[in-house]
Amino acid sequence: MATTADDRLTLRTNLALSPMTRAIHDGRVTSDIVTLDCCGPDPAQNGFKDMVRRNLYDAGELAIVTYLQAKCYGKPYVLLPAPVSGRFQHHCAGFNRELGHLDPRDIEGRQVGVRTYAQTTGLWIRGILQHEYGVDLDKVHWMTVGEGHLEEYSDPANCTRLAKGSDIGQMMLDGALAATLQGIDLPKDPRVERLVPDPFNAAKNWFAREGVVPINHIFVVHQDISKSRPDVVREIHRMIGDSRALTEGGLPDPFPPMGLEANRKGLQLAIEWAFEQKIIPRKLSVDELFDETTANLS
Repeated sequence: MATTADDRLTLRTNLALSPMTRAIHDGRVTSDIVTLDCCGPDPAQNGFKDMVRRNLYDAGELAIVTYLQAKCYGKPYVLLPAPVSGRFQHHCAGFNRELGHLDPRDIEGRQVGVRTYAQTTGLWIRGILQHEYGVDLDKVHWMTVGEGHLEEYSDPANCTRLAKGSDIGQMMLDGALAATLQGIDLPKDPRVERLVPDPFNAAKNWFAREGVVPINHIFVVHQDISKSRPDVVREIHRMIGDSRALTEGGLPDPFPPMGLEANRKGLQLAIEWAFEQKIIPRKLSVDELFDETTANLS
C-alpha cells in the first residue's frame, strides 16, 4: 500500500480533519521523508473496519478500544504514543427525566442502548458507572445497533442486537430504553438528563484524583513500516506533535498528552476496563502495545 518516490514514503492514512490535525491536512506541517495521504472516510471511524480487517491503510487513527482488540487478535499495527482525540466521558449517558428519575444503579436489570458495545465512549462511561457509582455492569441489558470492528470479537452474553437502523436516542425518549450511552449523540431534548449526577464537576473531581483524560483515538502505523523505516515513524510522531501545537485556540485543557510514560496510566486504565467488560480476551500490558521504535517516542 505504501508507495515510494526516491526517499519519500507516501502512506495511505485514515486521519480525520479536526482542529488538532488541520495543520497536517492543509499542508502547514509536512516532511521531507513521508507524505500522509489522508484518504480515509469522514468520519474516520468509518474506516476502522477496513484498517483492522483488510489492512487498507498504512497508518492513521484508531479508537483505543479497537486498537486493544487489534493487538489481542494479532493485527499488524503498532501504537504511537500520540492521542488525536480524548475527552471526559461522565456526561455521556442520559435518560428521559419525564419517565422517572434514575440514579446510576437504577439501570441494573434494565435495557440501556449503546451504538456498539465495544465503542470507546461505552467503555469509558461504563467503567465510570462501575467504579465510581457501583453499577454491576453484568446486570444491565445492553442493547446495541451495530457490531464491533474486529471479526474475531463477539459481544458479551448480556448484549442484544437491535434492528438495523434503530434510533436508540429516540427509543430512550419513548421509554423503550431506560437510558443510552451516546456522548455527543445524546438527543438535544430538554427531557434528557445525565445519568451521572453533575457530570462536568464529577469529571473535574475525577481528573484531580486520577490525572487521566480518557483517550478516544490514537495514532497507529503498520508494523512493517515501523520495522523498516523507524525514521518515518519518528517523523510522523513529530508531525502530530507539531500539528497539535498549531491547534487554533490551543488544545482543550486538559487533553491526553504525548509520550508513553505520560499516557501509561490512561492506557492501563483502558486495558483494565476493557478486560473487565469482556471487550478483550486477555489483559495486555501497556508496554506490549509499542515496539522498540514507538516506545521511545516522547
